[in-house]
Amino acid sequence: MGLLNGKNALVFGLANDRSIAWGITQALHREGANIGISYAGETLKRRVMPLAEQIGCTWVEECDVTKDEHIAATAEKAAARFGKIDVLVHSIAFAGREELTGPYYNTTREGFKNAMDISVFSFVALAKAFQPILNPGASLICMTYYGSVKVAPHYNVMGVAKAALESSTRYLAYDFGPQKIRVNAISAGPIRTLAAAGVGGFRDMYKHFADMSPMRENITIDDVGNAAVFLASDLSARITGEVLYVDSGFNIVGVQMGAKEENRE
Repeated sequence: MGLLNGKNALVFGLANDRSIAWGITQALHREGANIGISYAGETLKRRVMPLAEQIGCTWVEECDVTKDEHIAATAEKAAARFGKIDVLVHSIAFAGREELTGPYYNTTREGFKNAMDISVFSFVALAKAFQPILNPGASLICMTYYGSVKVAPHYNVMGVAKAALESSTRYLAYDFGPQKIRVNAISAGPIRTLAAAGVGGFRDMYKHFADMSPMRENITIDDVGNAAVFLASDLSARITGEVLYVDSGFNIVGVQMGAKEENRE
């Protein structure tokens, strides 16, 4: 018996087999959830469909989260297929490449709006659209990053957007609490995803993370998937409004020293 047997789970933001969303999708499927997948843009369809076939998922829908009518239509289709929803995963973020290099003060007004709309408001909009068909005990999960609370060079407007996403998580948790619906965020360490490739200096950041984190290793999409299973399951029944770090402990370190420089007895 899986932890999620009989539960209906929707994953928004799957791009390819290196996506955090794919690690989560596989983990939810492994634990017995009925999976639905939504992707962004027709160009990603050829990458997403083979992944859906791997897990026997037949509900695969494109959803442009910048358009309320698309979100509403997706919710209607989900209701027709699944009835009620138990898990909704938001793994969506976007900022123009030009916004992720150079100083943060060079962020354009349009770039700021796009980052906030796609990376933050889409979670709020999905929560509103799916609220009528969420089962009591349902779990909403979004993806964030440590650049929301500390400066990560070149992360720029995405750091600001993630801070807003984490705040939105708390406000949504407050709103949904009386319905016994939980809302939480997973803050994952750097992973080599399609989105990460657009962040200036990511390769150096990735290596630095492995050198400086207490566990001396990077994380994988499977690690995030397992954390998502916990937040999606009844094991986290009284946890809401939280940010769960899956980062080999990197966020706890105040003064960073290379492993060779340390003198541990």
